[in-house]
Amino acid sequence: MTTSSTRRRQHDAHSLLQVAVRTFNERGYDGTSMDAIASAAGITKSSIYHHVSGKEALLGQALDHAVAALDDALLPAEQALQMHARPIDAIETVVRRTTAALLKDVETITLFLRVRGNSETERRAIESRRAFDERVSGLLQAAADAGELRAGIDPPLMTRLVFGTVNSLVEWYRPGGRLSPQQVEDHVVALVLDGLRSRD
Repeated sequence: MTTSSTRRRQHDAHSLLQVAVRTFNERGYDGTSMDAIASAAGITKSSIYHHVSGKEALLGQALDHAVAALDDALLPAEQALQMHARPIDAIETVVRRTTAALLKDVETITLFLRVRGNSETERRAIESRRAFDERVSGLLQAAADAGELRAGIDPPLMTRLVFGTVNSLVEWYRPGGRLSPQQVEDHVVALVLDGLRSRD
């Protein structure tokens, strides 16, 4: 017989966070109660409080994870640029790594992209997303200054278009589909870089 204590041992902080993220995506954050998370996890609500202080703490952990994934995607590109790599190669790096991060954890990135600033936790995540966009725009501006982008490209606008493409993956990508994550990543990079590169 499976006891409640046995079920509780099946969830550590990480697996509980995964359940919470999935429930937030299914119900919406505001529509999700701690009772709903406990039910989805198969544990009592009081068991959740052994790991976190509440629903907002779970949201904060998930959004922090998404922000860290973006930083991990962007930092190597910025470092490569500082070491005099070609800006267009730095852009390829960040597009490839961002796409890979999304494909690796679709549910958490989906939650991150859906926040609307209804709490301080959500507003911090939105500010982080804006800061990411500004840093990518800086890479695009460096590529434009180096003559590596098509003439007339506006870096802030192109940042939104590029990551609109990347972020659209959350709407249709499902693990185990016809294309492997690597194939999807390669297709995204090919599409973006072909659209950006100068033809000169």
